[in-house]
Amino acid sequence: MDGLGAVLTVLVGLVLLARRIAPAGVFATSCALWILFIACGYWPVINSMPPLLGLYTVAATRSLRTSLVCAVAVAGTWVYAGLSNAANSSMPTVFAQAVLFPAVVFVVGRGSGRLAERNRQFAELTFQLRRQQEEKARQALTEERVRIARELHDVFAHHMSVISLQAGVASYVFPTNPALSRQALDTIAGTSREALEEMRRMLVLLRVGQEGLPEGRVDPDDADEALEDGGAYAPAPGLDLLDPLLERVRGAGVQATMEVVGSPVLLPQGMGLCAYRVIQEALTNVLKHAGPTRADVTIRYATRTIEVCVTDEGSGTFPPNTAITPGHGLIGMMERAKIYGGTVTAGPRTLRGFEVRLVLPAPTTSDRPTALPAPGRGDARSR
Repeated sequence: MDGLGAVLTVLVGLVLLARRIAPAGVFATSCALWILFIACGYWPVINSMPPLLGLYTVAATRSLRTSLVCAVAVAGTWVYAGLSNAANSSMPTVFAQAVLFPAVVFVVGRGSGRLAERNRQFAELTFQLRRQQEEKARQALTEERVRIARELHDVFAHHMSVISLQAGVASYVFPTNPALSRQALDTIAGTSREALEEMRRMLVLLRVGQEGLPEGRVDPDDADEALEDGGAYAPAPGLDLLDPLLERVRGAGVQATMEVVGSPVLLPQGMGLCAYRVIQEALTNVLKHAGPTRADVTIRYATRTIEVCVTDEGSGTFPPNTAITPGHGLIGMMERAKIYGGTVTAGPRTLRGFEVRLVLPAPTTSDRPTALPAPGRGDARSR
C-alpha cells in the first residue's frame, strides 16, 4: 500500500457520505474507484465494504431493477478481483463469495426498504386518522351546540310566550294612567314578539334535526328523545322527571338508585335541563358499556355549587386509571356545563366502574324562575 492506494481507499469510502442523496450515483462512483484500486494491483478486500454498503442503500431506496443491476456489478467486480490475483486466490471461494455477499446485502436492503415504506404509510395513516378524529370531534361539538340552541330556544320561547300573553292582558285591565301604561305594555308585548321572531329565524338557520332530513327518513337520536321526553311538543325535561328515567333504566336491567343530599333548590329551566341531559347520557353509557350492573345517581346541593354524580360498578373488564378519549356524549356534556359555568369530569374509578361528575354553580336569586321561590331547607333524602 503506497500513497496512491491510501488516496483511493479514502475516496472509495468518502463518497458514501452522499449515499442518501444519490444512492445509485454514489454506488457507481464507489464501485468504479474500487475497480481502479484493484487494477492498480492492491489487495481487493480492503475496499470491498463501501460498495456493499452502497448496494444496501440502493436496494433499500431504489427499484428492483436498479438494485439487481448494482448487485450484478458488485458480483462482477468481486470475480474480476479474484481473476486479477488468481495465483493467490481460490476461484471456487471467489465465485461463492461473489454470489453470497451481494445476495445477502440485496435481500436485507430490500427488506429494510419495504419496512421503511410500511412505516411511512403507517405514519401517514395515523396522521389521517388523527385528523379524522379531530374533524369528528369538531362535528360532534357543532351538532351538540345546535341541539343545545334548539333546547334553549324552547325554554326561551316558553317564558317569552308567557310574558307576551301577560303583557297583552295587562294592557287591557290595568286602570292606572291608561295611555302611558298601554304604551309601555304594548312596547313589552311588541318587544317579546320581536324576540320570539328573531329566535325563530335563528332556529331556522341552526336546525339540523328531522326538518333537515330527506322526506321519509327519521333521525334515530331525535326519535329516541321523542319517546323518552314525550314528543317534540313536550316541556323540556328537568330533575323532576328523573324518576321515569330511572324506571326505564331499571327496566333495562340496571339497579339504579338516586340520592338527594342537602336542601333542593329550584333550578332555572335551562340549568335543570343541563343536569337532566348529563344524567341521561351517563345512564345511557352504563347501559351500553357496563351491561347489567348497579348505578347510583347522587345530587348534592351545597351553598355555592350543585353537584351531580353518576357512578356504576362496571363489568369488571374496564382497566382503572385509563385515559378517556372524549366521544360525542362526553363532548355534549362538557358543552352543556360550559354554558352555565360548570364542569364535567368522567373516568374510571379507582377499584372498578365508571364515574361522571357534573358541578354547576348554585343559581342566584336572579337566576331562579320568576314567582317561584326556592324551597326551604330540608333533610337529605334518598329513593
